[in-house]
Amino acid sequence: MPALMLQGTGSNVGKSVLVAGLCRAARRRGLSVAPFKPQNMSNNAAVTGDGGEIGRAQALQALACGLVPHTDMNPVLLKPETDVGAQVVVQGRRLTTAKAREYAKLKPQLMDAVLDSFNRLKSQYDLVIVEGAGSPAEVNLRAGDIANMGFAVAADVPVVLIGDIDRGGVIAQVIGTQAVLDAQDAARVRGFLINKFRGDPSLFDDGYALIAERTGWQGFGVAPWFPEAWKLPAEDALDIRSGGAGGSVHIVCLRLSRIANFDDLDPLAQEPDVRLTMLGPGQAIPGDADVVILPGSKSTRGDLAFLRQQGWDIDLHAHMRRGGRVLGICGGYQMLGNMVSDPDGIEGPRGDTPGLGLLNVSTVMTGDKRLTEVEAIHQVTGQPISGYEIHIGRTDGPDCARPFAMMEGRAEGAMSADGRAVGSYLHGMFRDDGFRAAWLASLGASSGGGYDATVEGVLDALADHLEAHLDVGGMLALAE
Repeated sequence: MPALMLQGTGSNVGKSVLVAGLCRAARRRGLSVAPFKPQNMSNNAAVTGDGGEIGRAQALQALACGLVPHTDMNPVLLKPETDVGAQVVVQGRRLTTAKAREYAKLKPQLMDAVLDSFNRLKSQYDLVIVEGAGSPAEVNLRAGDIANMGFAVAADVPVVLIGDIDRGGVIAQVIGTQAVLDAQDAARVRGFLINKFRGDPSLFDDGYALIAERTGWQGFGVAPWFPEAWKLPAEDALDIRSGGAGGSVHIVCLRLSRIANFDDLDPLAQEPDVRLTMLGPGQAIPGDADVVILPGSKSTRGDLAFLRQQGWDIDLHAHMRRGGRVLGICGGYQMLGNMVSDPDGIEGPRGDTPGLGLLNVSTVMTGDKRLTEVEAIHQVTGQPISGYEIHIGRTDGPDCARPFAMMEGRAEGAMSADGRAVGSYLHGMFRDDGFRAAWLASLGASSGGGYDATVEGVLDALADHLEAHLDVGGMLALAE
């Protein structure tokens, strides 16, 4: 069955969004289509219907296809825990934690899992649209590659190369990529497209023609900047933008060094009555913050140290003295307690790290990882919540007697006696329009509602955008 792969001249050139748009366009043409990314590196993961985890971008692409996310859509997921090491998740399950050099030795044996997942998808759908990772121009990583040309050659998949004109130098990006590829890999590329053009695309006609002439590759068009892309779930924390300057409620999220599953913030970022600040390193927590959110983290103890380095622990206690509120989600929940213990060194060196002491609970890291979609009832508002859990660790203590929610007949999360410090393991809670509206109402804000409908509308608009500016039919024809 046919497949097509999009690779980029670099990271963040728009591959994920373009694949989502092409998936939706192909679906609207009557094809059954599935997304695939051989290897992804992200701490923003989604729980799948088969009980595993994949990159958040592939979950969005599955939505564009009208599918439930499945582990075959992203068979290798790397979740960075330090600057030099990452958790290796294979077909939805944790395999090991490896440093970069150790992972390089693992890659050849991971190709079997990659091709196994890919072939399973090919057997089930009319079309598979594949997303590369980083750039094939990183030829120093070509040996053992499973993410770009190594996969494309092994799976016999044609490639379209994406250049990002917004960052400048796009002619050199595309022509330079061809120049460093070996002949076999260069022949695998069947065409190129230019992404993120601002202004009049005709101004780039000469540059576009030059790329086609120098490379001999077919051009599939110039895609103008798509301004609604920010409304789609973000895979990179840097893509979640602060905004809503006129919002009546100020919510501050701490941008931790190993921030994970930060798409929890996406629905809040789109609320007109919310001013969301994604607080970066070296910035103090604003005195007018109504709520401070501690998001998920891939390294709870490491990010506790990072948080203290920024002075945010002092700021948080001052925020609470002013009558502010704090919400900890997953790793952020663990940080709010008295102690985080890792006796077996699961997330790093063995040891104990004092928490922030804003909740009377403590956490012990365990080897078991909870990966599940859940339904719960928020205890304060009585609103149902649809979300998911993706964490290690067990949290207990007196404040758990005041749970955040009831889930499957058991208490979940914790709340301080005054109700201003709250922790929960539930991700995705703000996607639920009813809960989000009730939670914002408790802060004196109103909700615009309709988050899922907004995402669906943006995916349709994205498909329209690509159909209008790119040769979508020509690219799909390559797959055949």
